[in-house]
Amino acid sequence: MTLLDRIKESMFGLERGISDVVPGYKGYKQKELRREADKLLRETIVERMRTVKTHLDSLGQDLIAAGKYDLLDEAGSAATQLQTFIDRVRTASYGYGGLFDAVRVKEDDLDRLYQFDATLLDYVERIENAISSAREGIEGEDAKSRLLLVRDLTREANTTLDQRQETIEGTYDVGTTPSL
Repeated sequence: MTLLDRIKESMFGLERGISDVVPGYKGYKQKELRREADKLLRETIVERMRTVKTHLDSLGQDLIAAGKYDLLDEAGSAATQLQTFIDRVRTASYGYGGLFDAVRVKEDDLDRLYQFDATLLDYVERIENAISSAREGIEGEDAKSRLLLVRDLTREANTTLDQRQETIEGTYDVGTTPSL
């Protein structure tokens, strides 16, 4: 059961009755439910990425302890990219905000945005795994390549988020799958 399905089930009886009687209310409410599900999903992404960010900060401390000062720039870049991603997801547009928004998104597009955001959730695990790998291999010869993977994944997450904004603005083909 998806988050959207759970939210729909939690509608109170009065709201269900209104949606049956008031013309147009049901469609409006469906969009609001999709918006709420997307908001909850993005809040989940932000909270999980904040945890990942603490692991990345610990990696930076591990680099210092290991005397790998030459890798601190890459770690700092990854940390900046990750914080940027967290901030952008936290403040991202819902895609629909009411009757008078400048950018209107149809229900199908809202579903695609939700799928887009679900794709963003995949980055949590991918970045977390890359950080774990970098921490495990901090003394090895491939420490730099492992750290560069973390940095590249954080950049990729931001690029994917750019595609989400382009989807809302209509400049990105919503029928395509977000890059992963």
